[in-house]
Amino acid sequence: MTEREEWKAGNMLYPCPIAMISTRGMDLKPNIFTVAWTGTICTNPAMAYISVRPERYSYEAIKTTGEFVINLVTKDLTFAADFCGVRSGRDYDKFKYLGLTARDVDNISAPAIDESPVNIMCKVKDIIPLGSHHMVIADVLGVSIDKKYMDDLGKFHLEWANLVCYSHGDYLLTGEKIGKFGYSVKKKK
Repeated sequence: MTEREEWKAGNMLYPCPIAMISTRGMDLKPNIFTVAWTGTICTNPAMAYISVRPERYSYEAIKTTGEFVINLVTKDLTFAADFCGVRSGRDYDKFKYLGLTARDVDNISAPAIDESPVNIMCKVKDIIPLGSHHMVIADVLGVSIDKKYMDDLGKFHLEWANLVCYSHGDYLLTGEKIGKFGYSVKKKK
């Protein structure tokens, strides 16, 4: 038997993807904040979620406009992601301060972060208050990807992007490819 330690109830689903969430408030000012609680809810229809503390500056923008963009974070964007997670849009123009590019996208008024390899455009479907965080459930209206992650055959290689994940206060690079979906049952030649 493995020796174990018991802790109080809490979430231990780590590592988590890091996402920079871009919004546009009623003042039309673009803003960015960082979350580590995000993911896919459904593939058909395409839906995603983010969990947000309601006191966050951009929460009201999301609630009011019903739009946001999930932007994946690379090694090169880690400093910006950390900054956007600890500094408020009330006090900083984060796009300007960090030298990031707010790019207009189809379907929604919230901007994407051009430097991110993947932008996922979202329209709020529901907001569920759960306690410290509210879960924002959204329909995915479109995805924009940086063509530099496409090979000559048209295959997308997100592993080339050096994505970052989060675990207990640490930022980690995602690892090497160790398998492919279905490899455990694939017939051997």
